Amino acid sequence: YSIDAGVDAAEAIQTTDIYKKEIAVTLEIKGQQVTIGGMCKGSGMINPNLGTVLSFITTDLNISSELLGKVLKADVVDTYNMVSVDGDMSTNDTVMIFANGMAGNEELLETDDDFPAFVEAIRYINRAFVRAIASDGEGATKMFQVDVSGMPDKDTARHLAKAIVASNLVKCAMYGADANWGRIVCAMGQSGVKFDPYRVDIEIASVAGHLEIVKHGVTTDYDEKEASHILSEKQIKLKAHMNMGDEMATAWGCDLTYDYIKINADYRK
Repeated sequence: YSIDAGVDAAEAIQTTDIYKKEIAVTLEIKGQQVTIGGMCKGSGMINPNLGTVLSFITTDLNISSELLGKVLKADVVDTYNMVSVDGDMSTNDTVMIFANGMAGNEELLETDDDFPAFVEAIRYINRAFVRAIASDGEGATKMFQVDVSGMPDKDTARHLAKAIVASNLVKCAMYGADANWGRIVCAMGQSGVKFDPYRVDIEIASVAGHLEIVKHGVTTDYDEKEASHILSEKQIKLKAHMNMGDEMATAWGCDLTYDYIKINADYRK
């Protein structure tokens, strides 16, 4: 076993992925240093409940298999299940986590003070993976994150965020750096979630700046050139505040480009 062997494995599971995806973190659990490491692949046919995603996470933590599985299943809902590249699901989705107990800590229990730190570490790894998957979407030039806040419950917030990130029209707008906020509202409207469009605020952001483009369902007096400049970056955030409650959710996706069509039209030739 070696670091190089782990790198080789991360490269071996790639298909149309452009780059390997791996990460490791360390933390202290019950006085012992614990390591959590993982690798994943995913680039096309991504619209979970998982989709052409392979993710393998390992740790030397001493924890029961039941609790380990419970932590992973709870986290998948807000990580892997909230990413979309092309709206298509696959038949071979796998996310696995393994623990061998070699760190030598006393068995971690759900009631222990260190348990939240372990949960957060798993969330950190899985979020890094889904961001990497979205960034490496087939033909993608941009990754965009959608934050939906101000909803009365978590499930409806998730549903709206996923609807936006999975919309082909929104994806095309991101590719064209086009601040067509009507496409965002349209995607939410088609989701089946009930909301008042005249309470919706929408903001776009990137390293180039941030801009509120919708206030209470009405366009603001924003500058289109500035908006396009913000949306021309490699990583973008779309924020929709619904003003209906306190719950929020995040989803991740990528733009839809000409190269996506080329890859999926020609890959069998």
